[in-house]
Amino acid sequence: MTDTLLIALFAFLGAAAAGLLGALALRLVRHRSLVFSLTVVAAVAVTAMLAGTLAVAWAMFLSRHDLTVVTTVVAMAAVVSLVTAMLLGRWVAASSRDLTLAARSFGEDGTFAAPEAPATAELAALTRELAATSAKLDTSRERERALETSRRELVAWISHDLRTPLAGLRAMSEALEDGMAVDTQRYLRQIRTEVERMSDMVGDLFELSRIHAGSLVLAPTRISVYDLVGDALAGADPLARALGVRLVSDRIEAVPVEVDGKEMSRVLGNLLINAIRRTPADGTVAVAAHRADEGVVLSVTDGCGGIPEEDLSRVFDTGWRGTHARTPPAGAGLGLAIVRGIVEAHAGRAEVRNVSGGCCFEVTLPAA
Repeated sequence: MTDTLLIALFAFLGAAAAGLLGALALRLVRHRSLVFSLTVVAAVAVTAMLAGTLAVAWAMFLSRHDLTVVTTVVAMAAVVSLVTAMLLGRWVAASSRDLTLAARSFGEDGTFAAPEAPATAELAALTRELAATSAKLDTSRERERALETSRRELVAWISHDLRTPLAGLRAMSEALEDGMAVDTQRYLRQIRTEVERMSDMVGDLFELSRIHAGSLVLAPTRISVYDLVGDALAGADPLARALGVRLVSDRIEAVPVEVDGKEMSRVLGNLLINAIRRTPADGTVAVAAHRADEGVVLSVTDGCGGIPEEDLSRVFDTGWRGTHARTPPAGAGLGLAIVRGIVEAHAGRAEVRNVSGGCCFEVTLPAA
């Protein structure tokens, strides 16, 4: 037992000395290529084995011949290990260089092309992550380009929509100032109408800016969908009567939702006003609400005749109007964008699809 402990002690001391030297060598080459590090690790392993073996051999007083044999065997193992480590290091370094070049092109061109040569599991995982990041950036760039295009269109449309009523206000104010207005009350009513229109437009812009900036603060309360829809219908009824459109609400389930009542009233109001204005006289706008597996679904179905398939994906974009008209009731193209922003702020989603004779807007909210 004592001899075994002595042999273990001599082997440990020899291996520990080699390990300390290897650690110092690794520290010196830590900024060099991976080939050097792998070579040092292989050299440390072989040297530790050789040092331990020689220490034990000297302690056991082996013959010179036996000591030479042991040293030769260990030396051959060291040569093979070092060559293998160098080859492995060169392969890993080459894979790393290929990945570095691919990442450099990613930074310069914005696209990532994964190296074709096989790599280690770690480098392969890094390659997959870079490829996934590249795909996400491509999607983000496409979204940003679409938003920028939409933003430019919105600025152009808003500029036109503000210029038109301002020109009318200027003409009417000049007529009143010069005493040229025959029907003063009619001019005043028209001025008030244009001012209210611009006020609504500015309010929509402010609401949309809060949504895009992420500063929309919600005050959710538990409310029945029946009450929510009832208030929205009451607010839209005068417009429907004026345009000869019937409002139908025969499928409203009294299910509770946790929402900001003011903001959701704006959502339903925007959908109803949009549906009423797009539906011909004697047409019908139907409102429904029911519980589904994914939550509470509120729908507004109009009689607009449907939306072209190529435009369905753009309905909720900022500035989309569905018509080239620039006069009321075309609006500024902000209502549906506000609808989507408020609904998504409630962790819901807004969708649209064509139905027979018109289209159906659906708002899905989490159930309370």
